Parts: sequence; structure tokens; C-alpha cells
Amino acid sequence: MQEAGFPTIVRTLFWFVAIYYIIKFLARLFLPVIAKKVVEKATQQFQEQTKQQSQQYQDNYNSSTKSDKPRETKKVGEYIDYEEID
Repeated sequence: MQEAGFPTIVRTLFWFVAIYYIIKFLARLFLPVIAKKVVEKATQQFQEQTKQQSQQYQDNYNSSTKSDKPRETKKVGEYIDYEEID
């Protein structure tokens, strides 16, 4: 069985540190671009959803106002006959 010597440990630590800094550098480069695209996509989906809901509301409102029933005349209230008690 082979034992790990000091040069092997140093080389392994060097690669861990090098990989860490490479990943850190790449994250600083690409993370803002990725985040911007995610925010733009979410904004676009929100706008589409709002547009669809607005369209549905307008369709429902237009269909309910164009009903075939004649409109009732203005109701003032219900007539109540009162009797005087002596």
C-alpha cells in the first residue's frame, strides 16, 4: 500500500484551492448574466399572466352587460302597510 507523502498532499491542496478560485471567478462572470435572464423571464411571465387575466375580466364584463334580459325599472323599496295600535 502506498502512503501519501508531503508533495502529494501539497499538490492536492493546490488543486482544491485552484478549483475554488476558478469557480469563484466564473461565478462572478456568469451569475449576473444568469440572474438578469431569470428576472427578465419572470417579468415576461407576470406581464403575460396579467394580460390574460385582464382579457378574461373584460370578456366576462362585456358578456354580462350585453344580456338579453330587459333591465328592471328602478326599485325604490318594498311597500309595508302599517296599522295603528290604540
